[in-house]
Amino acid sequence: MIISISGIRGILLNRRNILIMLMPIESMLLAVNSNFLVFSVSSDDMMGQSFASLVPTVAAAESAIGLAIFVITFRVRGTIAVESINSIQG
Repeated sequence: MIISISGIRGILLNRRNILIMLMPIESMLLAVNSNFLVFSVSSDDMMGQSFASLVPTVAAAESAIGLAIFVITFRVRGTIAVESINSIQG
């Protein structure tokens, strides 16, 4: 619960750099993964552990796509500041 709250707070308080906004999203995925594992152990069910093994795959794909978008944006705009990306249209 503490990790997810700090992730939400990190997204809401840091609105300048998109790359740093991606890190709290990863911490929220870590919180979800921890919840899957804890509830799986407490209920003696393997389903939570199987979901927990899929979460790093989703996190890696999300990071790869996000970083690719950031690199393209940096090459076109010269910055990854949120203020300049808000002006992108189309």
